[in-house]
Amino acid sequence: MSASSPDVGAIVVAAGSSTRMGDPSTGSGQATDKLFVSMAGRPLLAHVLAPVQECPLIHRIVLVVSSDNLQRGRDLVAQHGLDKVSAVCQGGPRRQDSVRLGLEALGLCDWVLVHDGARLLIEPVISEGLAAARETGAAVPAVPIADTVKMASPDGAIASTVDRSRLWAAQTPQVFRYDLLMRAHREVTADVTDDAAMAEALGLPVKLYPGSPLNIKVTKPEDLRLAEALLREAARSGGRRH
Repeated sequence: MSASSPDVGAIVVAAGSSTRMGDPSTGSGQATDKLFVSMAGRPLLAHVLAPVQECPLIHRIVLVVSSDNLQRGRDLVAQHGLDKVSAVCQGGPRRQDSVRLGLEALGLCDWVLVHDGARLLIEPVISEGLAAARETGAAVPAVPIADTVKMASPDGAIASTVDRSRLWAAQTPQVFRYDLLMRAHREVTADVTDDAAMAEALGLPVKLYPGSPLNIKVTKPEDLRLAEALLREAARSGGRRH
């Protein structure tokens, strides 16, 4: 691909177990699969995939799901016309294993976005992420932490108050040069919570770019109610930016 038209792929990681998600309709502690909960007329995962599918900068998508959800994932892709999805593959035991499997299924490209399958893109920031990543090879959306942050001691007492002026809450999609991210997944074996941490472990610079407080990650039953309200409001206001 030419420099003016880079080959961009996306990996949507949806292979988690929803262990923090009880049944939102009954309030029970029994786990339900948040990815396929219907809200605003479509499953949550379909809402997450839609802005990635619609973004003209992205050429192909790999959806990574658990082994139990392989067929459900394929059915969802077909039912919602997600024709940029080139593969639906099974994830691994850790999030980073799932991303690595997604990278292998995606194949060689110039840039790759890694996005959480349970994080809404009410305000897509894909173009901003690609622009930021061109500076360093890696970029992460983030929002400043507004709450006062306390450091706790082992007995649960406050040990200190943390200076929040340099603290940011990381989101997705995180954007990387494909070769850089592949190197990180080959060389970093310690457990991490996001791909940026792998680049950091190699001493590579990672650029922060503005995320959105609306792009919440659904992890608990109460998040579903907020997510549906945000989706309905977005539908009323109309349109998405990429």
